Amino acid sequence: MFEQTQIQEFKEAFTIMDQNRDGFIDQNDLRDTFAALGRLNVKQEEIDEMLKEAPGPINFTVFLTMFGEKLKGADAEETILNAFKVFDPEGKGTLKKDFVTEMLTTQADRFSPEEMEQMFAAFPPDVAGNLDYRNLVYIITHGEEKDQE
Repeated sequence: MFEQTQIQEFKEAFTIMDQNRDGFIDQNDLRDTFAALGRLNVKQEEIDEMLKEAPGPINFTVFLTMFGEKLKGADAEETILNAFKVFDPEGKGTLKKDFVTEMLTTQADRFSPEEMEQMFAAFPPDVAGNLDYRNLVYIITHGEEKDQE
C-alpha cells in the first residue's frame, strides 16, 4: 500500500502524536497534538468522532491502515485543503504569513528560508499579511490561478 519511505514518515507522525509513548493514540494524545498545533479548545465531540473512525485502539498498524483507507482515491486538492483547514477553524480561507512561516520552518519536513522566499514570491500574501491558501492549493493541484469572480 505504501513505500518504505512513506511508512517511515507515518511512523514519525504516529510517534509525534503518541504523546504519552504508550504505543496507542488515545483522546489525551489527540488533545495534546491539537494543543501543540495551536488548537487549544477542541471539542470533546470532535475528538470522539475521530476516535470512532478506528475499529479499536489505535496502534501503528491501525493508524497506517486508516491512512491507507483515507488516501485511497483521495482528491489531492481536497486533501491539501483539509490540511490547511486544520489551522483555519473559522473557515476564512486565509492564514497569516507569519503563522505559515513558523509552521513550515519548525514542523515535520522543514522549509529552508530560501524555500519560504520562493513560496511567497510565487504566492504573495495580501497587504494585511494573509495567505489565500485556497488559491495556493488550486494552483498547486491545477497549475493555474482560478478566475476571480
